[in-house]
Amino acid sequence: MGILAGIINSAVGSGSLLTLPVLLALGIPPGVAVRTNTIGMMFASFGTVYGFRREIARELPYLAPMVIATVLFSAIGSLLLLGASARALDFVIPILIVFALILVIFQPHIVRGLSQWKNRSSHSSRQNTNIPPLYEPIGTQYRKPALIAPMGLAAMYGGFFTAAQGIIYMAILGVGTGRSFKDVNPAKNLLSMIVNVTAALVYFAAFVFFGADVLWFGVLILAIGGLAGGVLGARIAKKVSNRVLKGVIVLVAVVALVRQFI
Repeated sequence: MGILAGIINSAVGSGSLLTLPVLLALGIPPGVAVRTNTIGMMFASFGTVYGFRREIARELPYLAPMVIATVLFSAIGSLLLLGASARALDFVIPILIVFALILVIFQPHIVRGLSQWKNRSSHSSRQNTNIPPLYEPIGTQYRKPALIAPMGLAAMYGGFFTAAQGIIYMAILGVGTGRSFKDVNPAKNLLSMIVNVTAALVYFAAFVFFGADVLWFGVLILAIGGLAGGVLGARIAKKVSNRVLKGVIVLVAVVALVRQFI
């Protein structure tokens, strides 16, 4: 599952919907499962970023404000997870998994609807002002406060619950910049890695100083598998259709959810 999650993260995101439900189905408490999954899958994000290193290098000069917001809000999200009670997590985590599954299944429809809404708003604005659209250099859209704000909130979600964060980032970046998913995918992969690293550091500090539980053997398994899948994913994802990848996500997550409640 770690290998598959690394591959899927490279293409569409949401690889944690393979690994996190399996951890839960094994009887691991939700808080421990999320912390274990986040730290382990951090290595998968390293592999993914390495696979897209050339594309990311072209975007990086424009991403400083986005990176700062991502670090701050993902840290807040991970602290919220640490502060949540076990009973609350038992209730919230399955709901978030179902929410993430809905995002996976209906991602094309959601993004298409948001894109159409943005296009209508932009067209109406230009008609009202009679001002032609101005050329914006590629990448400068990442510095807009109107894009940084929702990405910050999405990073807070990612810090609290890593599953399907990549899908949310893709939707926000695609609609906010007007660029294709292929074009914003490198930035999405970098920001996902930053969220995972930030949350993992918070969880590690909580483990060292406050005794927060982490299943380190699970971290090791996910780290090895996720890193391998992340490195391979940039190549494999180009040969496998998104429909197949999403089908695997939905099947595994649903089976693991059912297993958790039996």
